[in-house]
Parts: sequence; C-alpha cells; structure tokens
Amino acid sequence: MAGVGTLLKQAKKMQQRIEEMQQSLAARELDISSGGGAVQIKINGAGKFLAVRLDPEFLKEDPKLIEETLLNAVGEAAAKAKDLNDSEMQRISAGFQMPGMF
Repeated sequence: MAGVGTLLKQAKKMQQRIEEMQQSLAARELDISSGGGAVQIKINGAGKFLAVRLDPEFLKEDPKLIEETLLNAVGEAAAKAKDLNDSEMQRISAGFQMPGMF
C-alpha cells in the first residue's frame, strides 16, 4: 500500500493535470452546424458558448422550425463539448488510482 505522502503527491499531480486540461479545453473551439448550415454555433471545450450565427434566409422560415433547429444545434454543441471534456478527463486520470477505491 502506498504511503500517505505518495498519495498526496499523486493527488497534487492530478490536480495540476486537471487545471492544465481545463485551460486547454477553454482554448479549444468546436464549430457545430445544423439545418444545412443555417445555424452555426461555436463552443469551447469547457462548454462555454462563444458565438451563434443564423443564416438570414433561414430566419424567413416558420418560427417553430427555427426554434427546433436552433435547439438541436445547441444540444449537439453541448454534447460534443461534454464528450471532449469527458474523454480528456478519462485520458489524464487513467494512471491515477486510489488504493482500495477501484
């Protein structure tokens, strides 16, 4: 069993990796397009929405269609950011195990 000092060092290293990952994710931008390009959303890897662009021609469509397309695009953008975040977290935490936990 690892000593408490070793566990604390591992925890500190993990915390540093997480902070670095969070900074990296905040700098990464994902572009999501929906409705054949009528709705374009930019979101960063941390899940912060950065921009929304709507095609002016699309705005002439039925309001219900616009709402549904926009909602789908927002949902897809959020899901992609979460997937990216989860995969990065899994990648950096793969080598860290707490004795007796897993």
